[in-house]
Amino acid sequence: MREHREQGLGEPARRLGRCRYVSLASFRRDGRAVETPVWVAEHDGRLYVFTEARAGKVKRLRRDPRLRLAPCNAWGALRGDACSGRARIVDDAPTEALAYRALVDKYGWQMRLANLGSRLTGRIDARAVLEITLDRAAQA
Repeated sequence: MREHREQGLGEPARRLGRCRYVSLASFRRDGRAVETPVWVAEHDGRLYVFTEARAGKVKRLRRDPRLRLAPCNAWGALRGDACSGRARIVDDAPTEALAYRALVDKYGWQMRLANLGSRLTGRIDARAVLEITLDRAAQA
């Protein structure tokens, strides 16, 4: 069993994973948050997001992995309390496949359509997958 499961962690991740959209806030060098609504899927206590690999959020998270997540609507209006966490940019094929499987399981035809559009436009390989782990304080 994975370490975060052994520690009794995961309920906030499951709660956020059930949200249709979450606001992902990454931080600029000056500390200001930049919020973006994203799709998210949960698997085994971790959250997964896909995005354009050259997006500002990826650049910011590469420099500073801290983030904040909160339930929101499609336009980014917050609908609940935020949790802090850390992201890593997935660089291994098995984890990337797991993340996409979780996203397709959750979003169904919409995720399949997004994948098809990315394939047709040649942008499927220009994506990045983020693996998010919530901080212990968020798990309490």
